[in-house]
Amino acid sequence: MAKPMTKTQLVAALADDMGTDKKAANAALEAITGLITREVSGGGAVTLPGVGKIYCRERPERMVRNPATGEQIKKEADKVVKMTIAKALKDSVNG
Repeated sequence: MAKPMTKTQLVAALADDMGTDKKAANAALEAITGLITREVSGGGAVTLPGVGKIYCRERPERMVRNPATGEQIKKEADKVVKMTIAKALKDSVNG
């Protein structure tokens, strides 16, 4: 498995694809990240065309087991961020 792309590498590739400098590419990336964070934390969802949908899902209260002791513990309800991958991306990876 290849190493994940770092933020620096992502900004450099984005700047190259956009035909702009790294400062503008970094600002664009930060703006997108901020927008996604605000929307998902507010209970909404964001669809990135060709990539997937990022959304927040609520998990109910449940019983979990402490692996060290085997003790059953009640875990409170919480929220988790999920991402559904777009079919186009799946097909390009598998095909």
